[in-house]
Amino acid sequence: MIRNKTLKGVLLVGLGASSYGMLASFVKMAYQEGYTTAEVSGSQFSLGLLGVLILNIILLFKKNDTEIKISKKQIFQLIAAGTSMGFTSVFYYLSVRYVPVSIGIVLLMQTVWMGVLLEMLLDKAKPSLQKIISVIITLIGTVLATNLLSSNLTLDWRGFFWGILAAAAFTTTMFSANRIASEISSIKRSFFMLIGGTLIVIAFGFITQVTPFNVSIFMKWGIILALFGTIIPPLLLNTGFPLTGIGLGSIVSAIELPVSVAMAYFLLSEKVNELQWFGIFLIIAAIVLMNIRLKK
Repeated sequence: MIRNKTLKGVLLVGLGASSYGMLASFVKMAYQEGYTTAEVSGSQFSLGLLGVLILNIILLFKKNDTEIKISKKQIFQLIAAGTSMGFTSVFYYLSVRYVPVSIGIVLLMQTVWMGVLLEMLLDKAKPSLQKIISVIITLIGTVLATNLLSSNLTLDWRGFFWGILAAAAFTTTMFSANRIASEISSIKRSFFMLIGGTLIVIAFGFITQVTPFNVSIFMKWGIILALFGTIIPPLLLNTGFPLTGIGLGSIVSAIELPVSVAMAYFLLSEKVNELQWFGIFLIIAAIVLMNIRLKK
């Protein structure tokens, strides 16, 4: 058993972020077998919702006098906020259909500067010089990591477009997850947010699925996607972040980026050159810079 709470938190956050990092490669492999975005996201969210529901039922049998009861208003707010989870998955999975996983994850990481922008709009306060520098480093790193300077680049604009939308949706998810009903247990909050996400995924399926839904996705990829995308990461991250704090937790969660690229290299044989790795390093450095306290 790990006695140091901070170290335990670092391990939990790192494992949770790494789980998210594996997700896109699994989705890409499902695409190679002919499954659609609706089938991939639909199986992930439906099985994920079922798994979290079972966890909530198990907790009902455990007496907890300190458990705060959730109100109808909070339930509605969490379901509404959870729709951004559905949009994030749909947009991200559409993005990696058209671009390599190594580029798709970099586009998703644009949450670094989008988060600063959203914070500025909501709190009506100018960002600090530290955050502005972090945003500039992120943008430079993105240019390098996506290989935009290469003359041989053939980046599909559809992948870029969906990737940016995924980042915007993910930014909304992070803010809503931290600000809505934060006093409620993480498992309960995850359940109601997953309901919202599942509704979006189902609606997307009805609109885009033109062929009969291939139910084999549930057993072949659905369980894996649900575990690594909707069950394990939220539980690990929600348990780990209180132990590490937001700053250290955000830094550790940046491991999602290199894990995603490494998985794409080993599982999909995607090539990443030295300049792209340097761009990835710059994005991670920007996340670290944004979350450390500099001495005055």
